[in-house]
Amino acid sequence: MISFLSSLNPWLVGALLNGVLAAIALVAPKKLLTPAGLLHGYILGVLIWGTLGWAGYAVVMFYFLVGSGVTRIGMAEKEAAGIAEKRSGARGPENVWGSALVGTLCALGVWLSQGWGAGDPQLAALLLLGYVASFSTKLSDTCASEVGKAYGKRTFLITTLQPVARGTEGAVSLEGTLAGVVASVAIALVGWGVGLISAWGLLGCAIAAFIATNLESVIGATLQTRILWLTNELVNILNTLIGAVAAIALGFVFRNLG
Repeated sequence: MISFLSSLNPWLVGALLNGVLAAIALVAPKKLLTPAGLLHGYILGVLIWGTLGWAGYAVVMFYFLVGSGVTRIGMAEKEAAGIAEKRSGARGPENVWGSALVGTLCALGVWLSQGWGAGDPQLAALLLLGYVASFSTKLSDTCASEVGKAYGKRTFLITTLQPVARGTEGAVSLEGTLAGVVASVAIALVGWGVGLISAWGLLGCAIAAFIATNLESVIGATLQTRILWLTNELVNILNTLIGAVAAIALGFVFRNLG
C-alpha cells in the first residue's frame, strides 16, 4: 500500500487524503480542531505529504493525535482551576502554525533541495533532523505542560526553583519533565522508524527537545509575562526553532564524531 501511494503524485495524494480526513473530522463528535483550524490543518497536511510523503506525514500525525489526547488529560480539573487550554483543547490556526511552522519550513527546504537536482544529501539529512526535532520538541513541551498541570505534585519556577501554583508560566514539575522526555523520545522513534533520521539523530532529537523545552520555560518565566505581544503561539514557534537548530547543531557534532 505504501509503495503504491509513493508511486502516485504526492501532492494529489496529500490533497485527497487530507480531504477525506477533514470530512471525517467535520462529522466527528469530538472536535480536535476548530473549523478554521481544520482548514489550516488541511493545508499543513497537504504540504507535509507533498514534500516528505507518508514518512513525514506519520511524524506530524503522531504529534497531533498524541498532543490532542494529552491536552484532554484531567480537563475537568484544569478547567475548574482556570489553567486548561482554551476551547477545551480544540486547535485553531494559531495552534496549527505555532506548532508546525518550523517543521513545515524544514520540510519545504528538503523538497526544494531535492528539486534542484544537485541537492546536497547532507543538507537534506540535517533538515530532516530539524523537522523531526521540531515536533519532538513541541510534543515534549505539550506533554510536560499538560501532565504537569494535571498530575504535578510540586511545581517550581524554573528560574528561581521557588514553589508556584500549577499552570504558572515557567513552572516545571518532576512529573511533567519525565512526561516530556518520554514524549520526545517516542516521536523521535517514529522519525527513526520511518527512516527520516538515524539512531544518532534520535538521540539528538531527545537532547534538543530537552534543551528547548527548558529554555521555553525560562522564556515563559521571564519575557512572556513582561512582553504583551509575546503570545503562546510565538513562544511555541521560538521553542520549536530552538529544538530544530539544536538538533541540527548536534547533527554536525555526531557526524564529526563518526
